[in-house]
Amino acid sequence: MDGVWRGLRIWFGGGMTTPATDPRALRASPIALFRADEISHPDRRERAGELQRVTRGVYVPADAWQRLAPWDRYLARVHAVARNRPDAVFALESAAALHGLPVFGEPADVHVVVASPEKSRAVAGVRVHTSAQIPSEDHRGGIRVVSPEAAAVAIACARHPAVGLAVASALLRTDRSLGPDDLHALARDRATARGIRTAQWVFDRATAQTESPLEDVSLAVIEWLGFEAPELQCWFRSPGGHDRVDFLWRRSAVAGEADGEVKYSGEYGDARASLRERNARDARLRTTHGLKAVAHWAWADVVASDQLAAILCTAGLAQMRPSQPAPLLALRAALYPQTPSSVVARRRR
Repeated sequence: MDGVWRGLRIWFGGGMTTPATDPRALRASPIALFRADEISHPDRRERAGELQRVTRGVYVPADAWQRLAPWDRYLARVHAVARNRPDAVFALESAAALHGLPVFGEPADVHVVVASPEKSRAVAGVRVHTSAQIPSEDHRGGIRVVSPEAAAVAIACARHPAVGLAVASALLRTDRSLGPDDLHALARDRATARGIRTAQWVFDRATAQTESPLEDVSLAVIEWLGFEAPELQCWFRSPGGHDRVDFLWRRSAVAGEADGEVKYSGEYGDARASLRERNARDARLRTTHGLKAVAHWAWADVVASDQLAAILCTAGLAQMRPSQPAPLLALRAALYPQTPSSVVARRRR
């Protein structure tokens, strides 16, 4: 990993729950953390199922821990490591979690970078990346973390390109002062060439126009499946209402919508009413604006890319190029890392 961090700025930050008020504010732990010396009989209470150990010497209430989403468990683990290692500089997915950038599933390791000539190593769920030089630092509180730009560049170089694209696009949506050229420049300043080609692919496609990681990953999969690149966030205006679609293939008169699983689950309102509104909007797009079809898909269709291909072909799109099987086959493992929290916790003991 030597060279990944050289020339990239480090941020310090305190735990803030709402980074929107300060683009550099960090996300707080989503759960209360307790060091062993702050609670009575932690080992006994862990055996009784009352507490869950998340890293060496740091515990959380077990019931609350089980209710957390995987990415929130990961953020809590990052904060737990910060309590044990206040000198640690967090990087890669750990920095992304702190900055509120996308994290997929619950990564196996918390990532820190240190100045050392030794080889990188992983101990008790913490992967220590070594570098001959640590960048300059800004003091912003008790947690040291590489900047969002540095995290995005490192992830683009070292991770699946769909993950890199989701992180880079989320960063561009969060910080409108940044553009893809800024990320390209940071990547070129790296001391090594490892991962540069993947990072260039990511930053050539990174955009603030998308609205979610699902849309970002969908864009990547659509390309790897061999379909024509769509237009993004297109508006249609009519007396019945103004409608926007996530994706538009204008020549084929096909629109596409990347619908998260919760959109029509009822979690944010009446699911049947949401579906009725969707059907009415799709009908307006077909009858008033001449679209032949409006395709809808969710995460499961993107991960099982054959399903997304079938949805788009049924809507009337043609695959213009041969598909690229390598990134498609590796996508599931990248988006759903097989590191359930219970296994991670056992490994740390």
